[in-house]
Amino acid sequence: MFAIFATFLLCLMSVSRSAPLVCEKLVQPLNQLDPHHLEGRWALVAGSLNNLPSMEALRLRDSITMYISNSSETSNFSYTQINRFGDQCQYLHYKILVKGSTFTFDVGNRFELNGTLLYTSCPDCVVMRWIVKSNKRQSEDLYLLSRRREVEEKELDEFKAQLNCHQLPTPVVKDHTKELCPQLPESRPTAATVQIEEKTEE
Repeated sequence: MFAIFATFLLCLMSVSRSAPLVCEKLVQPLNQLDPHHLEGRWALVAGSLNNLPSMEALRLRDSITMYISNSSETSNFSYTQINRFGDQCQYLHYKILVKGSTFTFDVGNRFELNGTLLYTSCPDCVVMRWIVKSNKRQSEDLYLLSRRREVEEKELDEFKAQLNCHQLPTPVVKDHTKELCPQLPESRPTAATVQIEEKTEE
């Protein structure tokens, strides 16, 4: 009986030690990142945040696409996020400054948006951690982006483990069968784009 109890205690100790070690790896920022790896199109696969209204807003978007581009050797990038709501598309354009694994969005004085790129074993994914501060919202966000519309189950499970390490809720996982919005030049938004952007609040 004592031998069984001792084995049980050893198992508990092993689990308690392994969990911090797993989190230590999953929450660490990337050490080395070629900024140009960020360039191109990314689809949002899953995301979670600790602000309930923003979580519900994320759930309402049928699909989310990010385009990141850089026209020089500097750390300044153009970032376009395209949200699809039914048959309408919302285009949001920002400038971001990338330094190592950290990035800062230039959004004027409306709010603060800074972030970090975290570890992922997925070869064509990035995990973004956003810290958002505004008069209406203060939140920590984690987003899994991929070149693909759908990732493998083990890759999604790893992201869910990252959320647990950050004490964030079960993620919103996007339906990969939903259509993505087309990419448009920054200088030529559509009427639908303007209408939706006017209603958008951070």
